[in-house]
Order: sequence, then structure tokens, then C-alpha cells
Amino acid sequence: MISLAAHDDREALTSLLRTQLEEHDIEMPAERLAAAIDGVLADPSRGVFLVARDDGAVVGVAYLSFIWSLEHGGRSAWLEELYVRPASRQKGLGRALLLAACELAHRERCAAVDLEVETSHARAANLYIREGFHPQRRTRWVRPFRKDG
Repeated sequence: MISLAAHDDREALTSLLRTQLEEHDIEMPAERLAAAIDGVLADPSRGVFLVARDDGAVVGVAYLSFIWSLEHGGRSAWLEELYVRPASRQKGLGRALLLAACELAHRERCAAVDLEVETSHARAANLYIREGFHPQRRTRWVRPFRKDG
């Protein structure tokens, strides 16, 4: 079952997203991650979390952030994270989260949904291709500005 996350899901969101970031070798202090999650939960114009539940427990999450894109001619969405616990995979939850995120972005009048895939995650890339996404000929770059020193 897929639903919008609520404040009561904060602990589960933090746990799942922390695991996701660790798997991608992204260092994120727990306090900063929790503050970022709180910022989204407090202001839905920033984005939304969708959660997948199995027997009532949150086992998957998708984070969709909203941006104003010149490239897409207005409001668009960035599917920043999509993660399902390994023990809950192969049940269609990742696809269900993806479809729910795309449907929500469409309802929010977004012109497109962008995402990125780690080169080592071919299985995820195949899901996105099946659902109508196509790769861009770009390399993503980032320049972080750390608040914690």
C-alpha cells in the first residue's frame, strides 16, 4: 500500500533514507537528515514523501521534491530518493512507489519528473526505462557548502 507520509512516519523515513544514503556512500549527519525531513513535512510546497507499507510497517520510501525548471518550462519534480528495504523487494513496491510519485507529480501540474541512477544499479534503470524514462547525456556535478564545518 502506498500513501503520503505523515509526521508519525518521521522515524521510519529517517531510518530508510539513512540506509539509502549510506548505500550510496553519501555522508549525512543524522541531525541534518532529520532536519531536512522535518523541513519537507512542515512545508509540502518543498516536496512529498510517499511510503510503501507491508503489514502496516513502512518498508519503502520515495522522496519527490518540487522545482521550477527552465528546461521543462515551469514546475517539475525531482525524484531524489526511491528505496525499498531489501527484504521487501521483488513485491512490486518500488514500481508502485514510482508510479505513485509520477501520478502525484502529474496531479501537481509538473511538466516532468527527473531522477538519477547510480551506474551500478542497472535493475533500477530497467524499471525506469519500462516506465517511460530515458537517459540524459549529462554528468551530474555538485559543489557542496557544508554547514557543519
